Amino acid sequence: MDMTQRKQLVDIFSAALTAVDPYPAVNSAIKIERECLQVAGVRYRLDAFRRVLVVGAGKAAARMAMAAEDSLGVRISQGLIIVKQGHTALLRTIRQAEAGHPVPDEAGVNGTREIIALLNAADEKTLVICLLSGGGSALMVAPVEGMTLADKRTITDLLLRSGADIGEMNVVRKHLSAVKGGRLARIAYPATVITLILSDVIGDRLDVIASGPTAPDNSTFSDALRVIDKYGLRNRVPEKIMAYLERGVSGEEPETPKEGDTCFRKTTNVIVGGLGMAAAAAGEKARALGFETKVITTELQGEAREAAQRLAGIAREAGRALKKGGRRCLLSGGETTVCVKGQGIGGRNQELALAFAVEIAGTRGVALLSAGTDGTDGPTDAAGAIVDGDTSPAAKERGLDPAWYLNNNDSYTFFEKFDALSGEQHHLKTGPTGTNVMDLQIMVVEAT
Repeated sequence: MDMTQRKQLVDIFSAALTAVDPYPAVNSAIKIERECLQVAGVRYRLDAFRRVLVVGAGKAAARMAMAAEDSLGVRISQGLIIVKQGHTALLRTIRQAEAGHPVPDEAGVNGTREIIALLNAADEKTLVICLLSGGGSALMVAPVEGMTLADKRTITDLLLRSGADIGEMNVVRKHLSAVKGGRLARIAYPATVITLILSDVIGDRLDVIASGPTAPDNSTFSDALRVIDKYGLRNRVPEKIMAYLERGVSGEEPETPKEGDTCFRKTTNVIVGGLGMAAAAAGEKARALGFETKVITTELQGEAREAAQRLAGIAREAGRALKKGGRRCLLSGGETTVCVKGQGIGGRNQELALAFAVEIAGTRGVALLSAGTDGTDGPTDAAGAIVDGDTSPAAKERGLDPAWYLNNNDSYTFFEKFDALSGEQHHLKTGPTGTNVMDLQIMVVEAT
């Protein structure tokens, strides 16, 4: 691997992460002057409230909460956020509950129960600051009455392995939850609710980010059943879940609150950061390093290995168009999926990187970094991986067949073994970054 290219890729990725640090994002969104809180052009007199509560969930919630504490200080009466294990920060007033992600666990259930109890006690003299970021769907978990955590785990795992995208997963989860799909806003009413959101979904849709606990939900029970049928899961989903969803379709179970519902009259949702900001910062850094830069898309979707094939084609075309000495940086981002058919371990970014390496095998001057901005990729300790045209041939020389690992969905094991054998660093391990705005792919192409 060309170590100069690797350093350039990591530097560009680091610049993207800095741009979407939740702490300055929240600080920029809220301003306090003379006991008046201003958010998104709306002013709230703090002396009109007896209590200020801070609640929330997500991989970036801890850094968001730190900013809220520094802005609001002693005005915060109580607070509780639910974060992914290992994604905590030093907080003074707001408590943190660490829970499982992407598969929900009992810690998430217990933390959500505490949040519900806090909001059930809220009244018209209560101001609620809700902090949401990616991961909130799995972390803030409260199964509807009659449903168990095991049921929720089963449906989450089935959808993940089937390749359902985040929007489809959330349609189902919202209709099996006591807090998602606007139901948290219903619990908090008549309190005033200000939700600050770090977006991790394509299009920054309020009803999709963390399953929209304080936003109107335009999906229905029928939509949830359509997702299950799309992936052929009807006979694998627990019977009680199917029965509940079917009762919902028949009107026997309450729908999620829709636009115009009373509970949203005193609720404001504000996006404080997203992938577009990260891509813009990455582009700025790449230009400073001497690259001609282009953002291909911030809406990359579909099967990870198919996305890798498309990106490889774009990289090859860009390389052919370069004149001697030319250098280009091509950026993309979004959230791909992996339909798991093998028995290995990995994540969508590592799978995309491995598939890209196979596609560009032997190509000179092309390298790619694909990583999750949260610092984790699937159930692994890696954020993603870095590959170039030498990756696949060099692996084969050491007895590793990239195609075999790819077909077994075992990208993590591939990169672990390849790094051990080569003494290089193809795996990208950042640790928890404190932010989460989907995934970023950075390709550098140089004339050879």
